[in-house]
Amino acid sequence: MSNGTAIARTVGPAGEAATPSAEVTLSDADIAALKDKGYKAALLWHTSSDFTNAVGQGATDEFKRAGIDIAVTTDAQFDAARQRSDIETALAAKPNVILALPLDPVTSAEAFRQAVTDGAKLVFLSNVPKGYKHGTDYAAIVTDDLFQMGKQAADALAKSIDGKGTVGYIFHDATYYVTNQRDQAFKSTIEKDYPDIKIVAEQGISDPARAEELANAMLLKNPDLDGIYVTWAEPADGVLAALRGAGNTKTKIVTLDLAEPVALDMVKGGNVTALVADKAYELGRAMAAAGMKSLLGQETPAFVVAPALTVTKDNVSQGWKDSLNRDAPQSVLDAAK
Repeated sequence: MSNGTAIARTVGPAGEAATPSAEVTLSDADIAALKDKGYKAALLWHTSSDFTNAVGQGATDEFKRAGIDIAVTTDAQFDAARQRSDIETALAAKPNVILALPLDPVTSAEAFRQAVTDGAKLVFLSNVPKGYKHGTDYAAIVTDDLFQMGKQAADALAKSIDGKGTVGYIFHDATYYVTNQRDQAFKSTIEKDYPDIKIVAEQGISDPARAEELANAMLLKNPDLDGIYVTWAEPADGVLAALRGAGNTKTKIVTLDLAEPVALDMVKGGNVTALVADKAYELGRAMAAAGMKSLLGQETPAFVVAPALTVTKDNVSQGWKDSLNRDAPQSVLDAAK
């Protein structure tokens, strides 16, 4: 998506229209039809984190309603080769539904092929194997409302600087439709809705470990920035370290996803002004529901999105629950008192 063609809604990796996750539900009759069939599910995650735990819990709770057991849960630790062996391990358990985030579109296309051949219903989180067709190879892709996440980040940053000033824009420098759409939505919202805010510095980032160094370079040229958007919470840690190192208490940060270090800074009244998150538990619920609808031979939407929410100092406790279906870290709760 080039800078000039940002669109005001979330679309799938091949331009699919989005269906809200709230529309992907099972009736009582559907649940009854799934029970006592001995169906099993496998959850093949890309990493372990609060986010994947919440997605997994949402899925597990939804499957439980239909009496479907989770036969296998794996964590590929962001390793495509490991994911491949995870799939082989899972297939030995003969799952009827597989939920997964394919790490690499090319290698995962090969890796998941046997699952398709075996007739398992595949539901993907945020990514799709190369060449896979909806309805033939997989039941649905489920992800965040990407446009809303970027837009809410822009609105939150604008609010924190009273709708005027200069900001930096640190975007994900890789071709990945999830981060690209979120980043673009931030940028297009600032440009369209906030004429008194100017993006004066832009920096792509591919390695979160370099965030502090890149932020230092940006701040050297633009020491008076009112705000900085950072593509997600891990590189935001590095930007925060750069601001602290410069003794800068003025520049506001907004980023995406919930994480303890940035949340702690936010509740203590530091540089971080807001965190925009997805409803991870709801992502898992919708994934499981799509997989079960597919088991019943029902049509499933190609591309499903779960809502976004803005978490600030004022609603951090509720925001954590709404997003991750768990309490915020104790350090954050204590600091928020």
